[in-house]
Amino acid sequence: MNMMLRLLYACMVWLALAAPVQAEPRHAIAMLGEPALPADYTHFPYVNPDAPKGGALRMARTGSFDSVNPFIIKGQAVAGPRTLVFESLLARSRAEPFTLYGHIAETIDVNTERTEVTFRINPKARFSDGEPIQADDIVYSLETLRDHGRPNHRTYYSKVASIETPDNLTVRMKLEPGDRELVLILGLMPVLPRHVFEKRDFEQTTLDKLVGSGPYVFDKIDAGDHVIYRRDPNYWAKDLPGTRGQFNYDTIRYDYYRDTQGAFEAFKKGESMLRTEGDASRWAVGYADVEDKPVVLETVNVGLPKPAWSLVFNTRRSIFADKRVREALILTFDFEWINKNLFHDKMQRTQGFFYGSALSAIDRPATANEREMLRLAGADIRADILDGTFSLPVSDGSGRDRKNLRKALKLLNEAGWKTGTNGVENSNGQGLSFEITVASRPQERIALAWQRMLRTIGVDMSIRQVDSAQFQRRLQTYDFDMIPFIWSNSLSPGNEQAFYWGSQGRSQDGTRNYMGADDPAIDKMIAQLLSARNKASFEDAVRGLDRLLLEGHYALQLFHPPGQWLARWNQVRRPAQPSLAGFLPQTGWIENQ
Repeated sequence: MNMMLRLLYACMVWLALAAPVQAEPRHAIAMLGEPALPADYTHFPYVNPDAPKGGALRMARTGSFDSVNPFIIKGQAVAGPRTLVFESLLARSRAEPFTLYGHIAETIDVNTERTEVTFRINPKARFSDGEPIQADDIVYSLETLRDHGRPNHRTYYSKVASIETPDNLTVRMKLEPGDRELVLILGLMPVLPRHVFEKRDFEQTTLDKLVGSGPYVFDKIDAGDHVIYRRDPNYWAKDLPGTRGQFNYDTIRYDYYRDTQGAFEAFKKGESMLRTEGDASRWAVGYADVEDKPVVLETVNVGLPKPAWSLVFNTRRSIFADKRVREALILTFDFEWINKNLFHDKMQRTQGFFYGSALSAIDRPATANEREMLRLAGADIRADILDGTFSLPVSDGSGRDRKNLRKALKLLNEAGWKTGTNGVENSNGQGLSFEITVASRPQERIALAWQRMLRTIGVDMSIRQVDSAQFQRRLQTYDFDMIPFIWSNSLSPGNEQAFYWGSQGRSQDGTRNYMGADDPAIDKMIAQLLSARNKASFEDAVRGLDRLLLEGHYALQLFHPPGQWLARWNQVRRPAQPSLAGFLPQTGWIENQ
């Protein structure tokens, strides 16, 4: 009998040791390390907790919209609903790389392997129509977005192996192993009201006033012209610390304009009250008309990697299949001339996809651990990229730097292109020509300047300008040779990286793999960063990814401003401390004059 008891005890100990260790329910979760704020925190550090409520905010957008559903590929979604109308299980702090705090789910319980997660729903959580948020809504949201949502949602949520609801306020999920970010991705999952959406065809566009649980409701929707959101006085979370100091305006209105110039003119007239400027020339001289008006122009510090604004090569097109061709064309781009003549020397060159952060491979040699990761991934990276000394070419500022142009022609010759009577030609006498698609006048100005530079070596680039709707359709279906795009990365890159450059995106419409990258090494480095358990391994994996993207010469990287160029009419106020992303409009307020 004693022997049986000892055996039984030994088996229990073995099972306890073998099973994933459960943690206690917590108020927050960080991707790496611990949350910065305690369970009794009162507000996020980048808000004014005493900001007054009231007033109306108007902002301008370019293009058009034909839908208010931001979770599907079809149609062009209106600005705002994901932040103002629909909420997630957890709320993200924009003062930390990637930390989520309790919101709809008041606690989260995760095992050490991050293969099991339990969300406990706040019993006070309500949709704007008064219906309580229950476990069935969470299950419905996951299954609907997994089966009918955008490609990134389908990819993320398909990793959930099972989901169960022990009671109306508890959701328990079992996850596929290997992706330690997935529990946080699930925490950011939009929560949809089942009683509203199950009666609809989710994949179809709509202009109906959809119901969510957020601080605002749709007030007026005029397709393609404007949308107005009204603050919900009965918002269930208005007293939670994660929303304190935010969502202060009584109404928020987005007006749509055909182009950026129209949106800018609206700001100068006071019809738009807040504007983030992206055009260096306009920032330098365009605001002269409002110098005598109560307008504040400021550069706000940003703590994230610099936005990777690029002219993207579509490698699905045979003309760009050879990376030597892509590198050669990059060499012809004279940043110094463009910065001086178009942008008043206000822009800075962007080097890599995580530039300006500790995640960048620029000026950082690969560690022994990173080199081993790259070796196991089968990566072949040239020496200057591996040791961190690589940088984009610097010119003499003439617009036709002979040294860089000679290097470009040498690479083209190696790739089978020779200088002939009609410019650069292949062995069949066909000229090297391609088209770049743009959607705005500022984009066209850059393209025109580069077009002149390309002509000096006999390369023919044509420019096609389309409207916003056509531009979005071409992006979604990869119907372009080259196109401008901005990838905005955080300090905690994760699953979205597969959406940006994972090999599945080469043939799957709707991703942001606009360059058509199809490199198993990239996929493996993304898997490495998702499975990293400590900061050092995580940074090694991200830098390895950055090196692979630099090695591929997938995009002609452009430039970035020194910070967030913010223009606002004086009645729009902002907190003294910005978030890592700069000023967030939802943290502002209207000051009575």
